[in-house]
Amino acid sequence: MPHRSAYYLRDYPSYLPNTRPRRPIAAAAGRLADGYTIAHAGRQIRLGPIAFWIVVGTLVIMAIWTITTATYFAFREDVLTQLVGREADMQFSYEDRIAELRAQIDRLSSRQLLDQDQYEQRLQQLQRRQATLESRAAALGGLPDPIATGSIKALPRSGSGTPQRVAPAKSSPTGDATPFIPASSTGFKLASVASDGGVEGTLNRVQMSLDRIDARQRAQLNQIEEAYRSRAQRMRGVLGDLGFSAGRIPATKGAESGLGGPFVAALPLADTGSFDRQFHNVSIARAQVEQLTRTLVSIPLRKPVAGDTEIVSGFGVRIDPFLGRPAMHTGLDFRAENGDPIQATAGGTVTIAGWSGGYGKMVEIDHGNGLATRYGHMSEIDVKVGQQIRTGQILGKVGTSGRSTGPHLHYETRINGEAVDPLRFLNAGTKLAEAL
Repeated sequence: MPHRSAYYLRDYPSYLPNTRPRRPIAAAAGRLADGYTIAHAGRQIRLGPIAFWIVVGTLVIMAIWTITTATYFAFREDVLTQLVGREADMQFSYEDRIAELRAQIDRLSSRQLLDQDQYEQRLQQLQRRQATLESRAAALGGLPDPIATGSIKALPRSGSGTPQRVAPAKSSPTGDATPFIPASSTGFKLASVASDGGVEGTLNRVQMSLDRIDARQRAQLNQIEEAYRSRAQRMRGVLGDLGFSAGRIPATKGAESGLGGPFVAALPLADTGSFDRQFHNVSIARAQVEQLTRTLVSIPLRKPVAGDTEIVSGFGVRIDPFLGRPAMHTGLDFRAENGDPIQATAGGTVTIAGWSGGYGKMVEIDHGNGLATRYGHMSEIDVKVGQQIRTGQILGKVGTSGRSTGPHLHYETRINGEAVDPLRFLNAGTKLAEAL
């Protein structure tokens, strides 16, 4: 007899009486089809195939679950440790990545701040340079333009007009019609980046523009300096042809004088730049031209009558029209009509205004520096002794008073009381007018 607690699984059909023996495979198939019997403690439980396999599957699943649970609880600490370690590694990796990104952001921020400081410094330098160019432009605009208008008017053959002051040249530092942009208008915010190059490109374009302006200003200053020096050289040449030394002839003390003040030497500052030194040289050349201009104003270089008048009798020995004998003619006789205006050939002071022997009605003007001019045979005198005369001023009218055969103007030029050929001065005036 088997033990009481043992279970027996028996093939139920095999205990039935009068059962025919079957083949092994057929018998097994029959048993499976008929079901299974579980015996326990003298009891038998018969199960069908489906129920049997459900019970078996359940037992297998429970066994697997039990083994898995036991394994989990046995190795749970190791698994948790691995999971925690992996999570810690991932967290450290993320933290390292975040720290690296923060460091990159800090570096970029520092670089941006540094770049902004550099841009602002460069912008300030450009604005200071532009302010300097503006001041240069104002200084250049204050200089008379000897190229366009000349520092003195071209000397007309008619002798009309006086040297006039020239208005300051309205030139821009760019040397063209483009208006000069003030420094305040070039200031731009660094945040407003140009779409075609950014702040760096904009600053580079401003730099190149200022370089071009600086070059044009220097070229303009060189041109003005050369023009002043050339003009001064021509004026000195004219004075040299007349036998005068420009350094020894002071300006006339006539109506256009009235100059003075304490002497302060014009010396350039030691720490000035090349442009300022050159501008100082231009100022000196300009002052020399103005001095020469004032000197030439006191020299009789113009004709005493207007128009293309003819000289009917020159300076020197001629046959006297009254006596028919050789005589010294101390001036020039200009053909003119009775009543034509007579003009002063240079500025000065009237020393004689009235009847003077063979001159008839005569005016004499002292131009200073030993120079004097006489205008004879006048029909009418419009000035008086002691009056200050400017160049081109009307002195009276042509006539035939005195020792004269008809209406004309007798004109003389004297140096220290001695008559000299006036044609020298008139030719020098023509030469100077053509040169200027």
